[in-house]
Amino acid sequence: MSKLDELIRELCPDGVEYVKLNSVCDIYDGTHSTPNYTESGVKFASVENIGNLYATRKYISEKDFEKYKIKPRIGDVMMTRIGSVGVCTVVDRNEALAFYVSLALLRPQLDKVQSRFLKYAIESIHGRKELRKRTLINAVPIKINKDDIGKVTIPLPPIEIQSEIVHTLDNYTENVVKLQNQLTAELTARKAQYSYYRDKLLTFESRIQLLPLKDIAKFSYGYTDKAQEHGDTRFLRITDIAEDGTMKPEGAKYILLNNESKKYLVKKGDLLLARTGATYGKTLYVPDNSPAVYASFLIKIELDNSKISNRYYWHFSKSSQYWRQAEKLVSKGGQQQFNTNAVERVVVPVPPLDVQNRIVNVLDNFERICSDLNIGLPAEIEARQKQYEYYRDKLLTFTETGNTILSRAEQSRAEQSRAEQSRALIKLLQYVFGYVRISLGDIGSICMCKRILKSQTNTVSGVPFYKIGTFGKEADAYISQETFDEYRSKYNFPKKGDVLISAAGTIGRTVVYDGKPAYFQDSNIVWIDNDESIVLNSYLRYCYELKPWKASEGGTIPRLYNDNIAKAVIAVPSIEEQKRVVSILDRFDAICNDLTNGLPAEIEARQKQYEYYRDKLLSFKEHKNELSD
Repeated sequence: MSKLDELIRELCPDGVEYVKLNSVCDIYDGTHSTPNYTESGVKFASVENIGNLYATRKYISEKDFEKYKIKPRIGDVMMTRIGSVGVCTVVDRNEALAFYVSLALLRPQLDKVQSRFLKYAIESIHGRKELRKRTLINAVPIKINKDDIGKVTIPLPPIEIQSEIVHTLDNYTENVVKLQNQLTAELTARKAQYSYYRDKLLTFESRIQLLPLKDIAKFSYGYTDKAQEHGDTRFLRITDIAEDGTMKPEGAKYILLNNESKKYLVKKGDLLLARTGATYGKTLYVPDNSPAVYASFLIKIELDNSKISNRYYWHFSKSSQYWRQAEKLVSKGGQQQFNTNAVERVVVPVPPLDVQNRIVNVLDNFERICSDLNIGLPAEIEARQKQYEYYRDKLLTFTETGNTILSRAEQSRAEQSRAEQSRALIKLLQYVFGYVRISLGDIGSICMCKRILKSQTNTVSGVPFYKIGTFGKEADAYISQETFDEYRSKYNFPKKGDVLISAAGTIGRTVVYDGKPAYFQDSNIVWIDNDESIVLNSYLRYCYELKPWKASEGGTIPRLYNDNIAKAVIAVPSIEEQKRVVSILDRFDAICNDLTNGLPAEIEARQKQYEYYRDKLLSFKEHKNELSD
């Protein structure tokens, strides 16, 4: 039973009271009139600043601020009441701040409700439902009146329970943010990896045809017209090309199609180049056959597809090799120009079409995982936010008996689901990238046997008990068969093939468990209960030989703690590649270590040969000296 469960059972066994907001806090809204903004002074916040109130760039004078009756202070809860109703933040500094009517200020009675609990309660699924019932959805924009905010009900457990819930959610929020940052960093790393591999794939060491673009392409400028908000055909402009060479979905402009503009229609796979301005050189690969006409500041590149594919060139246009040339060729007058006179001089490596297709296949896979919100790391980041919202709502939803709805079974299922998602993501990255760098803690839990007391061992007979001093050698202690059977069935125990690791003394030594009856000293000998559909034990053993962990020092003896192991990072290729690597290393291991095979045997033979010749060379026929008598 958790501390929260214990508190609920102790302090509110008969249930949790639901109260109206106006009974536990005072509610105010901001100024209803547009202020006279100044260059500096007191910061002025509105609904768009709810994420960071003090990041606003609007100010009012000190004199005008003095007229405000309500001034935010530490512990107040600011809530959006117009547009996205119900988003909250807690004021965390005593800095002067003015605010607009689009925000409401809730000043909690701190002897009844904590500020952060109030925020979480309003943002919970119950709080959102309560707000929705009272929101004026027909208003433009939608809003909730100040008095109606006070009618919203929230659960009000005792302060001790509020504190524990806030502590839990704050920790979870912190961990989610950390994880999101990690995943974002990972996504950034993947994009960098994509760029690295793209440049590697497009840099050919062997003799490969290098052709100026003019030899393999034709160029044409686009259509001149005024972009409109409405029309029957999208009008593609420089601003429609994203940094990664894809089409921006937002900000679309249109024209009416006529006989002249029809000549400039594009189709899926066409290439359009930005020829002027700060974003010159960007190349768009038209994603579909939706009606679209390209504007005059774009150049259509028509490639000779018998020599080069459009998709291959598009990937090339994002490479460092391309951009080094573009920066040299662009005219750097007032307005940068990358016209056809410059473009046609770009030199492109042109391998055979089958090589181009393989390169495109690899780079498209990289592109997908970096860009698609439905797979890969962006989805994982989004999933973390949803997971946080799930836990928040569960913790803030109470049953009639006072228990939170988040049961142990649900927690277990949630953890299991996260593990499954993590495994699926790892496998996906293995498929796309060939390998993925992951921490050992992500491939399985770190395990150890149940502690054996000295009084439970003997030096005569039973099941071998390996301590750190006898790990990988002959056991000098034993436990009874009864103890072995009981502990193996009740507690963690390695399965055949698991790789055991010495975690003390000479750390990092490994032994593959052969499945025979044996028991191992608890924290000094550990293993990872890994999923072999991701990482083979045989591959892990070789990874361990690289000592990927950093041991903790400073004690009597060096020690490898679970955290040291969990944070260690290894490169994990596909299962097929792991098998190939293991096969090669196994053969090396055999030739280097087997006395009957390979170099050791050869060395031994040479030694025997040396001894033979040494003895021959030093064996002389005895010559009898006649004077010796």
